[in-house]
Amino acid sequence: MSAPLSFDGKVVLVTGAGGGLGREYALAFGERGALVVVNDLGGDIKGEGKCSAAADQVVEEIKAKGGKAVANYDSVENGDKLVQSALDAFGRIDIVINNAGILRDRSFARTSDLDWDLIHRVHLRGSFQVTRAAWNHMKNQKFGRIIMTSSAAGIYGNFGQANYSAAKLGLLGLSNTLAIEGNKYNIHCNTIAPTAGSRLTQTVMPPDLLESLKAEYVAPLVLWLCHESCEENGSLFEVGAGWIGKLRWERTQGSIVRHKNQKMTPEAVRDKWEDICDFHNANKPMNIQESINTLVDVLSRVDTNEAISPNPTSAVASTSSSGINPLMAVGQKMPEMVFTYSHTECILYALGVGMSTKDPDHLKFLYEGHEEFSCLPTFGVIPSQASMMSGGLNDIPGLNLDLTRLLHGEQYLEMYKPIPTSGKLTSQATVADVLDKGSGAVILLDVHTYDGRELVCYNQFSLFIVGAGGFGGKRVSDKAKATVRPPNRPPDAVMTDETNRDQAALYRLSGDWNPLHIDPSFAAMGGFKKPILHGLCSFGFAARHVLKHYANNDVSKFKSIKVRFVKPVFPGQSLQTEMWKEGNRVFLQCKVKETGDVVLSGAYVDLRDVDKAPVMEPVAEGLQSDLVFAEIGRRIIDVGKDLVKKVNAVFQWEITKGGNSVAQWTIDLKNGTGSLYKGASKVKSDVTFSLSDEDFMEVVQGKLNPQKAFFAGKLKVKGNIMLSQKLEAILKDYAKL
Repeated sequence: MSAPLSFDGKVVLVTGAGGGLGREYALAFGERGALVVVNDLGGDIKGEGKCSAAADQVVEEIKAKGGKAVANYDSVENGDKLVQSALDAFGRIDIVINNAGILRDRSFARTSDLDWDLIHRVHLRGSFQVTRAAWNHMKNQKFGRIIMTSSAAGIYGNFGQANYSAAKLGLLGLSNTLAIEGNKYNIHCNTIAPTAGSRLTQTVMPPDLLESLKAEYVAPLVLWLCHESCEENGSLFEVGAGWIGKLRWERTQGSIVRHKNQKMTPEAVRDKWEDICDFHNANKPMNIQESINTLVDVLSRVDTNEAISPNPTSAVASTSSSGINPLMAVGQKMPEMVFTYSHTECILYALGVGMSTKDPDHLKFLYEGHEEFSCLPTFGVIPSQASMMSGGLNDIPGLNLDLTRLLHGEQYLEMYKPIPTSGKLTSQATVADVLDKGSGAVILLDVHTYDGRELVCYNQFSLFIVGAGGFGGKRVSDKAKATVRPPNRPPDAVMTDETNRDQAALYRLSGDWNPLHIDPSFAAMGGFKKPILHGLCSFGFAARHVLKHYANNDVSKFKSIKVRFVKPVFPGQSLQTEMWKEGNRVFLQCKVKETGDVVLSGAYVDLRDVDKAPVMEPVAEGLQSDLVFAEIGRRIIDVGKDLVKKVNAVFQWEITKGGNSVAQWTIDLKNGTGSLYKGASKVKSDVTFSLSDEDFMEVVQGKLNPQKAFFAGKLKVKGNIMLSQKLEAILKDYAKL
């Protein structure tokens, strides 16, 4: 079972917390260690009156259960006072739950100015005031979680609640924008539309239904969305009765009703009305840029007299029902492509995926004179991609595609032998399958690459053609290499690398010349604020992280890799690869460190016989020191770059048991971003320590003074002994070495 969610030390402000949903939130946060500000004006459901009793009672309930809480009785229109209560009591503000609300139900004809204004002042303006007061505090601390409370009435409308519905949908718009603006500061904002028994629903719901719609069935969603480990941002959820559903917008394919140099008429709208309102093969725009892209596409196609298409989001939709014929396409082969290269291309690719001479381990991929000069396994995508990009895909019978609508969805690469560092490779591409995903078509393209007659590698490209679906084909294929989910536990290892500003400019020299990755104006047409990194570049970063951490950069041990491309990366951002090892499979997930956005998901690398690697003799099981080195490794991952600047030294450890050497460890805090690995140092170490496993534990736990251990002969040191003092930077929580 996974660990329970804790909010220890987090300060939570819940508005309207004197009863109903707000009370349930406050109690739930308090039980899990949060410091709670219970806000409630104490008025009735129409916003009239004031009383402190409701907030005081909830505070006492939290304290009775061992929690900490304070009351606040201000109106949410005075948001700065609510947030100041949190700062005065607990010194910070981490989470804001905008829950306070009132009702003034009237049919629209009878709605007065007061009815309208009061609802908006409490719901919309109040949430704005409270959130704005907390916003800069959250930005400065690089953490914040915000919940906006909408309603089914706001989403769908409801008789007699025009004022309430308008305010509640306004909260959704506010939340969506805050999610965008706050993302880079680790501030997440989500919206819930709860259905539960409360002061606001007790007058419109029968008692037996109210009993089933308990507030306690909503609180768990709110707590999860507010936890620091939850990455959800900018989403809308309906919740009630123990059920939770996520909502998103849906839009028909629509139809262009204007022609170049012709007047647009209402008759043209009438004639196309069925297409305009047809939700068959509807798409689901995720952001405003996707909405704008549709209009950009419409304008370009009207100018070229392509306005007859019923689908403004894809230039291929008009032919998708007849232009794609899987029976004709599947099994068709593209012309063979010969890829001639030298060591220069291998080195250029290694640089393109972030390798650097700063790391001595990288030299074998960057210097043709190195005794172990090798080509990175993921270079295998380069000759196969050259085959795919030759233009032959559009010549396949049964595929009538607009390749400007092509997105790279997934990639699989399997190695049969290490790639030669120079030579000629021949690639043969075959259409393995064609899938109908409704909003688009997926082309599975298998590419086999040979060195002479010997198979070197196999690639499967999963290509998504936007708008080309709807031809009545199957949705799944047993020929597709499947993605997998990582284990449900914290990662076993994490590696992080910064991309540089010219990463995409460098990677494209390996053959992907798409201007999306270099030309700002072209990127803007695609909906990006600046050029993005190639997905296969991120793919290369993640693969070499696994190769280094689990295979010691031995290319012969790399068998295969599968990834799904999820989100773009901008050059200059840091790529963080999280890894879970089970047997010879390493599950992985790659994120942008600065934003937390997952960019590669469902991914794994299969290695060959890594668990059968030779070990030092005699074999020792259960070394206590292994646990300490594992912790050191985690610390280096977290702050290795800073440690390299501070320490600038390489330490080697020899652990003994029964007088025999049983393990060696190297802590490299001189090169790259720092590293820890088992085995002798690959570069000249500055200091070498030798001591028994038992004495090592005595020293790091502070039970054995290292100086006494040295003079007693238990600790042997070679090299610059003064550098040993710098080990305090990584072992300061154990002992002062």
